Amino acid sequence: MADLEPEPSANERQDRKGLPEYVTHHKVPLKAHPAFTEKWLQQRIADDPTLLGLGDLDVKDVERSQHRAGRLDLLMYDAESSTRYEVEIQLGATDESHIIRTIEYWDIERRRYPQYDHVAVIIAEEITARFFNVISLFNGFIPIVAIQVSALEINGAVTLVFTTVLDRSTLAIEEDEDVDEPRDRTYWESKASPATLVATDRLVEIIRDTAEPKAHLKYNKNYIGLAVDGVATNFMTFRPRRHHVLVEAKIPRTDELTAELEDAGISVLTYQTRWGYYRIQVSADDIAKHVDVLGKLARLARETYGAGR
Repeated sequence: MADLEPEPSANERQDRKGLPEYVTHHKVPLKAHPAFTEKWLQQRIADDPTLLGLGDLDVKDVERSQHRAGRLDLLMYDAESSTRYEVEIQLGATDESHIIRTIEYWDIERRRYPQYDHVAVIIAEEITARFFNVISLFNGFIPIVAIQVSALEINGAVTLVFTTVLDRSTLAIEEDEDVDEPRDRTYWESKASPATLVATDRLVEIIRDTAEPKAHLKYNKNYIGLAVDGVATNFMTFRPRRHHVLVEAKIPRTDELTAELEDAGISVLTYQTRWGYYRIQVSADDIAKHVDVLGKLARLARETYGAGR
């Protein structure tokens, strides 16, 4: 008769009580597997974007065509922070061509849609030292996230584990004018319209009357900022369009202020949690009707900006 395993003692049974069962696993190299292709991984992420650990994202597009530059694997969007994530997937280890392609797609999308924040995301089975060397050359200019993915087989089933090995760096255009190219008023009159530039002038007059007497406009390629005595002081920034102006005001979000803006009839867009900005859309008529509310907004933004300096 075969020896029977001895019964565990009372202490051993107590030690085991309440513990989950331990199971072993082994790693599945996706690149070498015939079934677990890049398309398969792409679909898993599209089905459940929370796997990436970037928040509750919406999938904006899959295989997004880029002019003369191939296709972006996934475009994801965080509605709360108005941030778009340009996601590229690679099986195996990162290489130079994949890194450059990720950055290229990010750059195309941010130039096409400058009203959003953009973050490049690279996903690979191995994030190499070469990747970090290449990224370091950009000196923090590119907001990029590197995520390492592992496929694990457990009891005949496969699961995916995503680990962030590099979080995004800060692309702080509102604090550092040098990262955007300077432009002039003529450029913005052509890009937007002379009428919305006049509306922007009126906003600056309100700012001078209520918040900062020395404020003047500083024209950049992607936005119009403020300067005081020649120094960038972007407590408010402006993005004129053909018929209205998008205004960003650096103020912590409160329900009271949001309600006050909405009750006044001002169009309040998604709050930019990443930068701490209110975003509103105003026309020339809105500016004429809501001088007091806009003045309060400017004053609060100036106080917030000054406190953070």
